[in-house]
Amino acid sequence: MGETEMVDEPVLSDAKSDDVLAVGIAYATPQRQVWQDLEVPNGCTVRQVIELSGILDQFPDIDIETQKVGIFGKLAKLEQAVEEGDRVEIYRPITCDPKTMKRKKAEDDGDNDGDDGDED
Repeated sequence: MGETEMVDEPVLSDAKSDDVLAVGIAYATPQRQVWQDLEVPNGCTVRQVIELSGILDQFPDIDIETQKVGIFGKLAKLEQAVEEGDRVEIYRPITCDPKTMKRKKAEDDGDNDGDDGDED
C-alpha cells in the first residue's frame, strides 16, 4: 500500500485573515498520496490553488489541462472559485474502462461453466 504524505502548508504571511481561505488539495498515485492544507487569497480559483500548492512540482506528470479536477468528489472547472474549507482534488485518468473489466470478468466466469472435468 502506498504512503500518505501530509505536506507543510504554505502560508501567505502578508495577507489579512479576512483575505485568505483555508483549503486543501489532494492527489494520489498507486504509490503515494498527498493531502496538503494551505491558505490562499480569497477569490482563488481551482487552477490557482493547484499552482500555489506546488503539487505540480511534486508530480510533474499531472496535466491539469487534460485531467479532471473536483472539489470534494464533485467535478469542477479550473476557473471555479474555491470557498473556505474546500478540498481540491486532481483525478488520475482511468487506465481501464470499468465496463470493459466487468464484461471481461463475466466472460472469464462464463468460461467456467461449472464443469470441473469430473464425470459423475
